[in-house]
Amino acid sequence: MENWQRAFVLHARNYSESSLLVDLFVEKMGKVTILAKGARRKTSNMKSILQPFTPLIVQYSGKGEVKNLRQAEAISLALPLTSISLYSAFYLNELIHRVLVAETDTTELFYHYLQALQQLAQQIPAEQVLRAFELALLEQLGYHVDFFHCSATGEDIVASMSYQYRFEEGFVSSLLQNSTSFTGEQILAFGHRQFIQQETLKAAKRFTRIALKPYVGSKPFKSRELFLKI
Repeated sequence: MENWQRAFVLHARNYSESSLLVDLFVEKMGKVTILAKGARRKTSNMKSILQPFTPLIVQYSGKGEVKNLRQAEAISLALPLTSISLYSAFYLNELIHRVLVAETDTTELFYHYLQALQQLAQQIPAEQVLRAFELALLEQLGYHVDFFHCSATGEDIVASMSYQYRFEEGFVSSLLQNSTSFTGEQILAFGHRQFIQQETLKAAKRFTRIALKPYVGSKPFKSRELFLKI
């Protein structure tokens, strides 16, 4: 891989006595694991550069699952994230790390990720930012949900009606009320990415957890545990 590519660090851990093994979110290649040789040596500045939420450009090479980092540069300072915004950003990283397939074109999702980090840094309500990103992630995974039509009849979603969500099918009109029930008004808000009302936000969180569960599994998110503590 000869060209410079934009990237963010998702996760890094120590490797051998002086190196780092780093999972990157690369704009056009999805999740890429790289070996940063000597990054922990005192004479290297790589450890300070390879930090989460710092916009990077990177070069790496290799044909195996683990690539060799050739160069990395920070193209700006780390985004100013604190408190809830910081924990929310760590949740985004953990979510991406779990579900992205290695070396797939994620250009559009990369844009949504960058936008989400910028919004969190601007103190836009975290729940709104997270829900919008989760929906973008579902689309990246190829799981397109029609928020505007009943999957059984093809008719338009009606705001005043109730619907059941069926995995891999969509929303079907129903009189039943349970954890997979949503109002037409809520579903249309999901489609338009309008998460201003508190009840809509709660419903959107319930929906994305249902839809993402097959991809993320049942293992608790460390970032959620930290979030609950504060």
